[in-house]
Amino acid sequence: MTTPVLVIEDNEQNLYLTRYLLTAHGYDSIEARDGPSGIALARHHRPGLILLDIQLPTMNGYEVARQIRTHRELDATKIVAVTSHAMVGDRERSLASGCDGYIEKPIDPATFIQEIRSVLPAKAT
Repeated sequence: MTTPVLVIEDNEQNLYLTRYLLTAHGYDSIEARDGPSGIALARHHRPGLILLDIQLPTMNGYEVARQIRTHRELDATKIVAVTSHAMVGDRERSLASGCDGYIEKPIDPATFIQEIRSVLPAKAT
């Protein structure tokens, strides 16, 4: 049994690739297409990991991460920004908003799972 992963992503192609890679490596995934839905699903399912796009409709990923961090029941949940925001300072901004890791898009299928495992506790992988 592995840690469930919540993917908050609005782009269908990115969501498909992420879902495929997670499933191929034995992870169960939960999916949300926008920030408010993602926050609600996180509170309900309490995933061990959230893969968070930064460019989302209605609420950007920075705000989603900040709001998730206000819920004590999600303190142990790891958040990884998965984003095309790759300018100087974007990684730092993601971490400052409450993310535990940062992966640039386009993701590399050969290294993606190892990158997310690097932020999970050993027992969760």
